[in-house]
Amino acid sequence: MTDTLFRNVRVIDGSGAAPFAAEVLVSGNRIKALARRPATLAAAPDAVVVDGGGATLMPGLVEAHAHPSFINTPSSPALGEVPPEEHTLLTAKFAGLLLDHGFTALHSAASAKPRLDVVVRNAINAGDIVGPRMLAASLEMTVTSGLGDVRLNHLHRETFAVVADGPEEFRRWARFFVREGVDILKINPSGDEGTPGSKAHMTVMTDAEVAAVAEVAVAHEKRMAAHARSAGAVKMCLRHGVDVIYHATLCDEEALDMLEAAKDRVFVAPTIGITWSAYKEAPVRGVALPDAVKRRFDNELVRGIDNMKALHRRGVRVLPGGDYGFAFNPMPRNARDMEHFVTLFGFTPMEAIVAATRLGGELMAAGAGPGETERGAVELGQVKEDFLADLLLVDGDPSIDVTILQDPARLVAIMKDGIFHKAPTPQRQARPLAAE
Repeated sequence: MTDTLFRNVRVIDGSGAAPFAAEVLVSGNRIKALARRPATLAAAPDAVVVDGGGATLMPGLVEAHAHPSFINTPSSPALGEVPPEEHTLLTAKFAGLLLDHGFTALHSAASAKPRLDVVVRNAINAGDIVGPRMLAASLEMTVTSGLGDVRLNHLHRETFAVVADGPEEFRRWARFFVREGVDILKINPSGDEGTPGSKAHMTVMTDAEVAAVAEVAVAHEKRMAAHARSAGAVKMCLRHGVDVIYHATLCDEEALDMLEAAKDRVFVAPTIGITWSAYKEAPVRGVALPDAVKRRFDNELVRGIDNMKALHRRGVRVLPGGDYGFAFNPMPRNARDMEHFVTLFGFTPMEAIVAATRLGGELMAAGAGPGETERGAVELGQVKEDFLADLLLVDGDPSIDVTILQDPARLVAIMKDGIFHKAPTPQRQARPLAAE
């Protein structure tokens, strides 16, 4: 690997500090040195020098709720109609598309078929295909009538979930997914507004069912993630050591207190993107929502915004990741979630960037299982010596206007693991030092 020296850049290092002028040296797949201007760095004679021209160098983005295998599906049952061979290729395509848009790491929130995430993750790691770093998830484990149960009594249908009832069935499915090589076991203890029999405020799994999956996660050192919109589901997840809680929109005060008490262990990704798209943009798509559905969506949106503001004040790690992957909420516009954090949750642009970089790096930390961020080394999400070189060179200053990150044309360069996925233009890339 050739060393790369970034000169004439303003650095957003992911810590939350203000941008600063600096030079950054990448050697192999890691950041070797960083020097604030006017200090300069020396590099090997054959190093490639990139003149940033005042552009912003920042960590790559982390998608905390990724669904590359959902392939912008028009409906949940439509996922089951895609043959596995085509589905694998499409999953690889969308994973690569997210890298094209600055997401150098994906934390999957569920796979649409048992081995899609696993196969694509393995192919990326082996260098057979190009894509972000990935943590692979199971399908969503749900109950009869729960989110993801699309079966009809007279007709076979399947989607992104497997249906289990009782702790033994959940335990068996969890072990099955462990055998197939996942990093993350995903459960659906709450309902969802789009599910006829189980609405968002309903807690539909039992303690015994959640405990059964938790037993498997602990035994096999896997992490757990949960679709948990209801207050009861959030509290149930916290009682059983779930690591990543998606949504948490309908928390009550007790649930907020419990999340705060677990803030050094747990991550929350509210997935505001899908709620906003399903509700606020429905009229744009020509969808007329029934009044009862509007009321429930409005209640969840208002309470969710208030709860995320409260969790942010309490120091809970709240991360972007908007459940993109449906036709009405498509990839690769995932970076829009950072704008929602600013306009809806009251984050500053820099706080939204930290959530998508440093906190995302903590989410992706090596190791698995309860307490993983204490055991695993955090190596992503900051422009910091010895960290992995997943970097973006951005035309403009996202700490002033975070919407810049939604425009792939503003991503001057994308580096993953010390290698340019998108190289800067020749005008920015100078001759090797030996020729200067």
